[in-house]
Amino acid sequence: MTSFERFTDIEIINRVLEGETALYEILIRRYNPCLYKTGRSYNYHHEDTQDLMQETFIDAYKNLVQFEGRSDFKTWIIRIMLNNCYRKKNKAGFKNEIVMSINDQSTPMFTGSDNATGNIVQNRELGKIIEEALSNIPFDYRMVFSLREINGLTVTETGRLLDISEANVKVRLNRAKAMLRNEIEKRYAPSEIFEFNLVYCDAIVAGVMKTINTFNGTTYNGSAY
Repeated sequence: MTSFERFTDIEIINRVLEGETALYEILIRRYNPCLYKTGRSYNYHHEDTQDLMQETFIDAYKNLVQFEGRSDFKTWIIRIMLNNCYRKKNKAGFKNEIVMSINDQSTPMFTGSDNATGNIVQNRELGKIIEEALSNIPFDYRMVFSLREINGLTVTETGRLLDISEANVKVRLNRAKAMLRNEIEKRYAPSEIFEFNLVYCDAIVAGVMKTINTFNGTTYNGSAY
């Protein structure tokens, strides 16, 4: 896998569309963590979140030719995940509001040269504390906080995904920060929330690639990287 880390998402997508289906695994591994955080922020438990992730990666693969690169792949696939989360809630009989541009230069709560958002910190106990704290925040604030602060999307990307006004983004993000700031800044890095470790990653990869290869009449025999 390491030899492919230097390729951009667009380069990988183009090669997948040209027939190198196995390379789709790279995109799954890249975006497993952010989809997991998205599903958990929607208050789905671990197993349902994994099911939604697999559904999302399969949907993205089937529609990959439609990806035009006007937004980055991360934003595009999170939008698919949000749509799947929303549909599942509706099927389950829950009513949740997803009110789906912003050009604001504010920075995330968590910054630093070590790019903490992208690094998994092994602190399960603390992660569960933060999961519980976030689950008690009202949905509208939780989703803005999750997309912006945990998944590292820009304010513009967050606004486009949720289709809310600049004023609403600012209000929701500021209120979410006010609810969490004191505890969060003292105790954890964003990557400690909703940890998605390698064993889960491998299971998602295997499930998605097995399904994809049924489309192509091939067999998935495990990672080639």
